[in-house]
Amino acid sequence: MRLGLIAALLGALASPALAEPKAQIRGEIDAALRAQLARAVGEVDDAPANRFEARRRARSSVELAQALLRSEGYYQATVEDVVEGEDTPVAAINVIPGPRFLISRPVIDWIAPAPAPEVETAVNGELGLNVGDPGRAVDVIAAEGRIVAGLTRRGYADAKTEPRRVVVDHAGFTVQPTYKIVSGLLVRLDGVKLDTEGSTNPNWVAGLAPWREGDTFDPDKVAELERRLLDTGVYDGVGVALAPADQANADGNRPVIVSLNDRPRRILEAGASFSTAEGSGVDVIWTWFNHYNRADTIKFQARAANIDSRLGVDLSLPHWRHPGQTLKLSVAAVNEDTDAYTRTAFTTSADLQQRIGRTSYYSYGLGLDAGRYYENRYDPVTQLPLSFDRDLVILTGRGSAYLDQSNDPLNPTRGYRVTLNVQPTAVAGEDTVLFLRAETQGTMYVPIEKDAHTVLAGRIRIGSIIGGQELTVPSDRLFYSGGGGSVRGYEYQGVNPRLPDNTPRGGLSLFEGSIEVRRDIGESWQAVAFVDAGAIGFQETPNLTNMRYGAGVGARFKLPFGPVRADLAFPLSPQEGDSKFQIYISIGQAF
Repeated sequence: MRLGLIAALLGALASPALAEPKAQIRGEIDAALRAQLARAVGEVDDAPANRFEARRRARSSVELAQALLRSEGYYQATVEDVVEGEDTPVAAINVIPGPRFLISRPVIDWIAPAPAPEVETAVNGELGLNVGDPGRAVDVIAAEGRIVAGLTRRGYADAKTEPRRVVVDHAGFTVQPTYKIVSGLLVRLDGVKLDTEGSTNPNWVAGLAPWREGDTFDPDKVAELERRLLDTGVYDGVGVALAPADQANADGNRPVIVSLNDRPRRILEAGASFSTAEGSGVDVIWTWFNHYNRADTIKFQARAANIDSRLGVDLSLPHWRHPGQTLKLSVAAVNEDTDAYTRTAFTTSADLQQRIGRTSYYSYGLGLDAGRYYENRYDPVTQLPLSFDRDLVILTGRGSAYLDQSNDPLNPTRGYRVTLNVQPTAVAGEDTVLFLRAETQGTMYVPIEKDAHTVLAGRIRIGSIIGGQELTVPSDRLFYSGGGGSVRGYEYQGVNPRLPDNTPRGGLSLFEGSIEVRRDIGESWQAVAFVDAGAIGFQETPNLTNMRYGAGVGARFKLPFGPVRADLAFPLSPQEGDSKFQIYISIGQAF
């Protein structure tokens, strides 16, 4: 009994006091207007202590209500303050809205020089303020903004407004706005003027401009130049703005001024990762920015891990030869030590990535690997395990596409993503084989509530190898499933069927699926429940008869750059040797 009373007392202390309206809204008013008046008047934490306090609240509420009514076009409204009660006084206001005033013909008064006639006609068509519309102040002001925006889009970069005149006709119940607009002269562009103390090559920046000298000013093109510079990722700040009129050249064309704030030229980073399924790893990355003075990035990476260790260097040249096109070069020595195979190899690749829109891209290129493979395999003819070592040289065509229509890269709450990878591959050395490896993945994010506090996320991944045989395709090109990025609850490659010695058997096809429910808890936390499934097949088409499932729960701690993820997962269809659970910790959502 005592514990119950204490709990109730603590609950009462923890619960916020219920707010009440500053003044009650009375009168014959439609629901929408009543709700607007309630928001305008506001709320207080407690009831008035006496009639004086109630009167003060009622009178201040009258002023707030009158301002709201005028802004909504009710220019003949009557609002009176009311106080009722002696011991428990109540503040209220009586509202009689009266007739709502309507828009009469809007007028644009061009202050010389006026824009070209076709521009004037187009801007009038975009006013968005029609005769008979409610005379709302916000609509009158927004229309003025649309006039200036329409002029700016059509090359009148110096367009501005003079004080507008609004006539309220109490006899006709109308509101007539007259806009006084200074369009200025049509602006034509010169080149790019780089204003920075950094080392970026001005000629390279000028080559990114999506306009030619003499083109009409277009704010979208100026914004595109800023986006192209930001996409490189090597600047802490980018400023792009039209030069003032007094900086025009002899032809009257005006340059665009670009200001760049360089990141530190050298950054040394270190990181560590841990998973019960994939073991631990330590990374050291030394990054050089803008080494060649054209927003390039060079990364030297050293990684020591249980599964994937490597020593390599990557070079990224954004906007290589064409805006939006990035050349990526990579060289590395790698050592993979998995349950299915061990690989020691030298790898190199070259890819061209072309951006489509803001977040999507396609890429194509070549990769060359040369190394030694130590493989435990399964002979489908004799149905016996076998082991062999091979020295192989692998030439891979690399084609991929990525379509991102989600609303956030690390914590999406709506939209979808689609990834496609196609790799025609030629193998030489101790074996010769040609095959095509194709893989696609789609994810979707559906908010269950309007504010996206609960999100349903889904993922499907399908893969197939066409033209190769299980024994001839190199082990690292076969499909494996299991782990934090595929089917949680199983160790790395743990979904695959096993050889008699418990080695995962790589497959020629793959199917995976996931369903996850994410629920916000307060501002910083998120709870997650999920079910994953996966299957490995030994034909070109995925085999769904050997599906294996995992399920679990997780927590997310939201940081400004994205959530930190911790998942606890359990295998629902374990094989011999599977752990009872797996733990995954990383940055970003699982998918």
